[in-house]
Amino acid sequence: MQFQRQQFSLKDVKPKPIDLAGDLIDKTPGFPVRYEPAMDGVSLRSWLAGHQDEVAEDLKVHGAILFRGFDVPDRNAFQDVMGAFNEEFLSYKDRSSPRTEVKENLYTSTEHPADQVINMHNELSYSHTWPLRIAFYCSKEPAEKGETPVADVRKVLQRLPAELVSVFKEKGILYRRLLQKGVGLSWQEVFQTEDRAVVEEHCKAYGQEFTWSGNDRLEIRWRRPAVRTHPVTGEDIWFNHGYFFNFLALAPEIRAAFSSSDELPFNTYYGDGSSIEAEYLELIHAAYQEECVYFPWKRKDILLMDNMLVAHGRNSFKGAREINVIMMKPIR
Repeated sequence: MQFQRQQFSLKDVKPKPIDLAGDLIDKTPGFPVRYEPAMDGVSLRSWLAGHQDEVAEDLKVHGAILFRGFDVPDRNAFQDVMGAFNEEFLSYKDRSSPRTEVKENLYTSTEHPADQVINMHNELSYSHTWPLRIAFYCSKEPAEKGETPVADVRKVLQRLPAELVSVFKEKGILYRRLLQKGVGLSWQEVFQTEDRAVVEEHCKAYGQEFTWSGNDRLEIRWRRPAVRTHPVTGEDIWFNHGYFFNFLALAPEIRAAFSSSDELPFNTYYGDGSSIEAEYLELIHAAYQEECVYFPWKRKDILLMDNMLVAHGRNSFKGAREINVIMMKPIR
């Protein structure tokens, strides 16, 4: 018996529409929102290139996205993935903490001792230029703890008493730094130059008062708002280093090592130069802690955040830990 087989041609096949977001990426709501590949072989860079609006919307609403389970084998691949956004990368100048530039505009996270906790902050909120977006990549996950807690600063602001917010809105924040070798960072490290004239031009351009003194020390002072308006969402946000840089935020044993607060590498005041009340600083710290969310790092994780909507910190840790950082989309 012979069977008649219908003639078949590829031109007769109609393409089936595919929802790439649904078929290739599994999304888990929360803070941060978690994106994971729904199948093997998903190129995160290629997916991001075609889903910019979706990512931007999730950042606007939630503030942070955790990409987990993608094949991003090393920090070079991480930098390549972030290139999908086609945004300007920000170099780390006006530094407040020690970091290593692994390659151009790709850095290690803050290199403080493993037993120390890094307080909550928005990257470079004290500066004249800061990144709208910041991304972290887990090259080596710690053996124990070492999380990067995140907190929505819209909610932090809502937790603060109205009278506290009012006085900070009225006065702003005065930042003071004493830059010297051997204690904190030197001015050469902060400004990435050996030329005093370059430093002075920078200070003049951005309204920073500066004073040189003996032993190659530089004191700088400048004022910034405590509350800003987000350029995309239009919301008020708590965006400053007022608590982070204040001497009361330091561990007691570190404060005890200095003869006076004037010798500290940094400190903060109200914009008029008066001291910030200790009880207000405690309330700010408590608001951050109440909004903190922790998740364990896994190797190859990428945490992408809107730096103006979400503050971050670092828990103490044990074992090897390497988190790399890229800052993007500078606000000047």
